[in-house]
Amino acid sequence: MAMRFNENLDDSGELHEINVTPFIDVMLVLLIIFMVAAPLATVDIRVDLPASSAKPQPRPEKPIFLSVKADKQLYVGDEPVSVEQLTRVLDQHTHSNKETTIFFQADKTVDYETLMSVMDTLRGSGYLKVGLVGMEGTAR
Repeated sequence: MAMRFNENLDDSGELHEINVTPFIDVMLVLLIIFMVAAPLATVDIRVDLPASSAKPQPRPEKPIFLSVKADKQLYVGDEPVSVEQLTRVLDQHTHSNKETTIFFQADKTVDYETLMSVMDTLRGSGYLKVGLVGMEGTAR
């Protein structure tokens, strides 16, 4: 009576079993990387945005946010700036690439005159690609 102990080997001696341990290790490392990187990709300036019903568009890898808070203070990313400094700071963040899209968000209590003043400054600086940011959801 003959017994065969290694059933996964064929006649040529090759093993036909998939080893998933390296795959699991890679997936766990990627999970940790994404858990650490995700909070770094967000902007911490709290702005009360109006709602929008438009379909969300994909963001670039490193978006540049220009924010106007309710007290009319301007921020580029997390850095407070004045209107006079805006062009210089944007040139630093974009490496003077005027084709970069600037994501503009403003508190819903900010008046139209302030919004247009910032938009005129952007246009005068050569930044013509401006994306307006709103809250996702249904508009009233």
